[in-house]
Amino acid sequence: MPPISAPGGGGKGAEELSAGTVARLRARLGLPAATPSASLGDVRPVFHGFSALVVPRPADWPSRVDVTGYWWPARPRDWRPPARLADFLQAGPPPVFIGFGSMAPGQGERLSELVGAAVRRAGVRAVVQAGWAELGGGDEDILAVGEVPHDWLFPRTAAVVHHAGAGTTGAGLRAGVPAVPVPVMADQPFWAARLHRVGVAPRPLPFQDLTAEALAAAITTCVTEESHRHRAAELARQIAAEDGAAAVLAHAGARHAD
Repeated sequence: MPPISAPGGGGKGAEELSAGTVARLRARLGLPAATPSASLGDVRPVFHGFSALVVPRPADWPSRVDVTGYWWPARPRDWRPPARLADFLQAGPPPVFIGFGSMAPGQGERLSELVGAAVRRAGVRAVVQAGWAELGGGDEDILAVGEVPHDWLFPRTAAVVHHAGAGTTGAGLRAGVPAVPVPVMADQPFWAARLHRVGVAPRPLPFQDLTAEALAAAITTCVTEESHRHRAAELARQIAAEDGAAAVLAHAGARHAD
């Protein structure tokens, strides 16, 4: 499989980024040191699994580095929505999704109170994903859920509030709903800025600045600003026409044939 790099990584692929880990694993297993493969980095392609509509391919990247479009995870074959979630969605207008993924572990009580106050202030319904923070509900207009496939849930929401991780960002764009990005760390400020730049989100709300008042204001802006909703729907249609996995599979097939 060709090496894969993160946005802005140019030619630095997974092979280079994981070199130290691989070396330690080989030593632990009693295997000889890997043969240096620096030259491979100059000839092997690097595929980025996101859309050029979201992050345009930099003009100075070498020709072997490509942006293919998103690679979507498969939904579990036999998955069905919990009855209480299906009932909640049918009981009123589309809710706002709120979740922070693997961020903020141990902050569940504080964040649950903050989110609840923000939802009431904004006058919306919400589906809150527990995540590592273990967010809870506690209000008839707020339903707390565990793991739910984003490709099923997000299109049924009015907007998605999330930590702007790469995967969740892509899932929100695919769903065609506007976003409130609340970045915490690492690449999340980058993706949050891109959501704002492409017109599907208000200005990012950094996690360290998160208050009930600020979150309520961001949610209100997100769900009432028509331009965010229209742009999100338009971008989703364009992304749906891409097939990011096909480029990788085509390359793999060509290599196998050789």
